Amino acid sequence: MPLNQSIQQQPPEMISTKDLLYISDMLSWNLNAFKKAKFYAEQCETSEIRDAFNQAGLMHQQHYQTILQYLQQQQ
Repeated sequence: MPLNQSIQQQPPEMISTKDLLYISDMLSWNLNAFKKAKFYAEQCETSEIRDAFNQAGLMHQQHYQTILQYLQQQQ
């Protein structure tokens, strides 16, 4: 990390249009990943692989919910 940059500990109070578009993309990516993981889990016959897909889907669902809750709090 360059010396003249610092890590932002808190999100800014105002979200720019560019930030909002990126957040919207993140929601879409996580929702899509959740749906794909769920679909692939349903296709698996091996329980270990099915469990891995289910865990991945759950992770993406939790990320989606976290982002959505943050946005709802900002309204």
